[in-house]
Amino acid sequence: MNRIVVVGASAAGLAAVETLRREGHTGTVTLVGDEPYLPYDRPPLSKQLLAAEREADRLQLRPAGDIAALDLDLRLGVAATGLDLTGRAVRLADGSELPYDGLILATGVRPRRLPGEGAHVLRTLNDALTLRERLAPGRHLVVVGAGFLGAEAAAVAWRLGARVTVLEPAAVPLAHAVGAEVGRVLSQAHRDRGVDLRCGVTVTEVTEDGVRLSDGEVVEADEVLVAIGSLPNTDWLADSGLTVGDGVVCDAYLAAAQGVYAVGDVARWYNPLFGTSMRIEHRTNAAEQGMAAARNLLAPEGRKPFAPVPYFWSDQYDMKIQAYGFLRGHEEVAVVEGDLDERRFLAAYRTGDRVSGALAVGMPPRAIRRWRQTIAAGAAWEEAVPAAA
Repeated sequence: MNRIVVVGASAAGLAAVETLRREGHTGTVTLVGDEPYLPYDRPPLSKQLLAAEREADRLQLRPAGDIAALDLDLRLGVAATGLDLTGRAVRLADGSELPYDGLILATGVRPRRLPGEGAHVLRTLNDALTLRERLAPGRHLVVVGAGFLGAEAAAVAWRLGARVTVLEPAAVPLAHAVGAEVGRVLSQAHRDRGVDLRCGVTVTEVTEDGVRLSDGEVVEADEVLVAIGSLPNTDWLADSGLTVGDGVVCDAYLAAAQGVYAVGDVARWYNPLFGTSMRIEHRTNAAEQGMAAARNLLAPEGRKPFAPVPYFWSDQYDMKIQAYGFLRGHEEVAVVEGDLDERRFLAAYRTGDRVSGALAVGMPPRAIRRWRQTIAAGAAWEEAVPAAA
């Protein structure tokens, strides 16, 4: 295997190319990225960069010298537009074709949008810098969507002195992911600071003055941020022959086809630890998948299933939120440490008869870290949770 192409130059793609070199691959490694920048970290976009606590040059995942040392064929600022599985070649927007012996897809996601013009989204470096320029004391920001991204941006805007309104269609933000009780606690943090959080409202379009709700009301705003989720970047693969369904569909080894792997936010793979297919949009997962796919690609005879305990974190106001496991689809939540009302607690999640996740707010890292092993071991709920309580 001489020529390996990695499409996607963010955390997952970088982890893949670094692992290829670290594992001894000496052939050509091409890294394709649709943005003109070297790989950079995305989580700070809605936190430190938006708050002007960190500048763009501090977001680079590796110094330019370290990237140069990887001896990559860098194709930055050019998007992939097609894949010929039979001919084993990737087509680029500049008209060129990249033949490959091995291929890793790391094309990530793009923000969902609403009808109308003028709203911000928050996915790229340029998105964050543009919104940052518009946030100032007294300006009114309307955030559509009270998920983790919308909540983080609302917290930063509030801290910068902006007036903030958050519009959320669900009765309780994040209830589908973390449960209604925990969702209500996280929501109260907005209201305690004077953020106007309005739940159970649907935004139909962005207007010149703000946003229009389904009942016709227009909520006026100086700036609008749409944070209503993401779509996997798979359109360019529509005629490729790969199976695509809310991401590139992969097996437990992250393989989408012979010699083709998918990693990061775009990958939907079967996680044998939880016995289900999942697509995870978390920074840690992206890097871990990039490494795992690179190893499996180089050594198919010894490849290993990718069966992690997913991890994510979020910073909102003075709250540090950390979680392990797969919380979606849970059937029960139990607070095993701390107190919800104090916003300092640890909650465990049950799916079936086992512990499937744990989430902590305002707790030291060690408090939740031990739950990672509990989840990895497939611990029975009735044994793990009473013991913890």
